[in-house]
Amino acid sequence: MMNKLGGWLLCLCLLLWGTVQSVGATSNEDILVHLDWILEQKSTFHVQKEQTIRELKQRLYRTSDNQRKYDLCGDLFDEYLHYQADSALYYINLKLQLQPLLNRPELKHEIIINRAEVMGVMGMYNEALDQLLQLDPQQLSQETRAYFYRTCRACYGWMADYTTHALEKVKYLDKTEQYRDSILMAMSPCIDRKIVWAEQLIVKGKIDEALEKLEETLLLAPDARQESYIYYTFSEAFAARGDTAQEIRYLALTAIRDLQSSVREYASLQKLAQLMYRTGELNRAYRYLNGSMEDAVACNARLRFIEVTQIFPIIDKAYKAKEKKERQVSRAMLISVSILSLFLLAAIFYLYRSMKKLSMMRHNLSVANRQLQAVNEELQAVNQALEQTGRIKEVYIARYLDRCVIYLEKLEQYRRSLAKLAMASRIDDLFKAIKSEQFLRDERKNFYHEFDKSFLELFPSFIESFNALLIEEGKITPKSGELLTTELRIFALIRLGVTDSQRIAHFLGYSLATIYNYRSKLRNKALGDKEDFEQAVMNL
Repeated sequence: MMNKLGGWLLCLCLLLWGTVQSVGATSNEDILVHLDWILEQKSTFHVQKEQTIRELKQRLYRTSDNQRKYDLCGDLFDEYLHYQADSALYYINLKLQLQPLLNRPELKHEIIINRAEVMGVMGMYNEALDQLLQLDPQQLSQETRAYFYRTCRACYGWMADYTTHALEKVKYLDKTEQYRDSILMAMSPCIDRKIVWAEQLIVKGKIDEALEKLEETLLLAPDARQESYIYYTFSEAFAARGDTAQEIRYLALTAIRDLQSSVREYASLQKLAQLMYRTGELNRAYRYLNGSMEDAVACNARLRFIEVTQIFPIIDKAYKAKEKKERQVSRAMLISVSILSLFLLAAIFYLYRSMKKLSMMRHNLSVANRQLQAVNEELQAVNQALEQTGRIKEVYIARYLDRCVIYLEKLEQYRRSLAKLAMASRIDDLFKAIKSEQFLRDERKNFYHEFDKSFLELFPSFIESFNALLIEEGKITPKSGELLTTELRIFALIRLGVTDSQRIAHFLGYSLATIYNYRSKLRNKALGDKEDFEQAVMNL
């Protein structure tokens, strides 16, 4: 589900990015609004990044080919380098373990440069330079040499940004420029070389030429990483020219690309935060700086963290001062509104009092009407209950009297039959008749039949209503010639108010345990709440 959501967000992001790409037709505010949205969706891009990394790891663990493993470790290093530097270092060590198995000694040069690059990201500049000093650039292949020069230029550039000593800064900037020259000589014509060339033009003060070079490079369909570098170099060119609006524009575009690519080691967002602070956009400045700090910590990028912490106290103080001022304004407005509210309350108080009596009278009348209606409803319910109770009593009293007369007649017939047997000296037959329970069984059967008949006359829809309270497999249907089953008879008694299992057992001639079992069995088959089942039966 998360992958699908991420996919939709990515499609929407790309659609919006296509709009933002029309740089000339889009205002700075539109680009910043888009950046705000991208910043809110940062975790979604991280999820996509983690998914890519997971897939690479799965492929690494599945393959048995050492060259393929080495290449996949290189891919994982690239993914982690500006995302989580510690993990990038882990895959460099893994590459180092695989390199002897490939019989390619030149790969060790690449691994050394990899290690220097990640150490530079982590702020370990001296250690990074120690790694690079192990190599003689003249012994490297053209591609590796260009990589070596790029890493040296980056390390000295970071050191120039990091140091606070003026002379040291000049020295490191000179070194940076020297390696920039080396890059241009070592690299074949490509997009990356054009970007470095534009950087050199900016350093030399040839801003118009640099901008022209960058515009040409942007038309060559660069990838996301290259596009980010192009936009950032645009921002540096406009910063050198003093065009703050354009610098903001291209820093925002760079930050969008960085966040979409899940890059955590970047300079764009904190630089943009400083510009937002200068232009009075404190909310954005605070939000951008917080985002930069989170990413710098997550990536273990020491230089970026230091850059953020240098400006954070200033922006944080200004942001809190702004919040304090806003709270003061809100408090003043609240007091003003409160005073106006008091005047308004005083103005309507007289009107309220004049209408209070009429309102009270209407209320009392309404309450009385509701109470009367409630009493009427209760009386109707009581009358219906009394009417039903009276009808039940009438039916059962009449049935009881009829049954008593029938019992007396049957007892008289039984007595005469026994007397005849005694007068005829048929002692054995007499004992058999006395011991036989057939008479009692027949009478009990007739009694239950009469009970069932009387009950169904009073409640003709009882069986259907009772079954409606049960699940499908628990529904009860009497057999042919049968009015009520034992289960239905038990709950018929409950419907009549006989809820005591002891009385039901005595009435039906069953043990108390049997009655409990029947009641529990049907309660477990209830369609609704099992605890309210018998109450629902009583309400049928």
